[in-house]
Amino acid sequence: MPIYTCTTAEETLRPGTKGELAAEITRIHAEINHVPPAYVNVVFSELPQDSVYVGGQPGAPLLISGWARRGHPQEETTRLALELSAAASRITAIPERRILVVIEDSPARSAVEAGQVLPDPGQEKEWLNRHEA
Repeated sequence: MPIYTCTTAEETLRPGTKGELAAEITRIHAEINHVPPAYVNVVFSELPQDSVYVGGQPGAPLLISGWARRGHPQEETTRLALELSAAASRITAIPERRILVVIEDSPARSAVEAGQVLPDPGQEKEWLNRHEA
């Protein structure tokens, strides 16, 4: 259900880092938002070095954009962003000052997965039971 896109300039991440970062994003999201890890999607987008700018100058930030269903408590969403930033820095060795994490949300009914409108937060078990039958 949630989607995380990690955008960097090419050659910013070391080999093997993507898998480790994807696993940690998945673990953190699943723990904080109380969803199965299988729900979490992580995508990497590496752009040419001359396509990434910070302050109008070429840069090498790590931009993590996440989407989740609206309805999670704000304190948990803030904790999620903070933990993702710290984990991304630890795993990639990119200083946190070069990491931006943004969690966006919209109503669950605005998204469809596997041909089904997504459930509101807290309604996952009922939704799965209805759609696995």
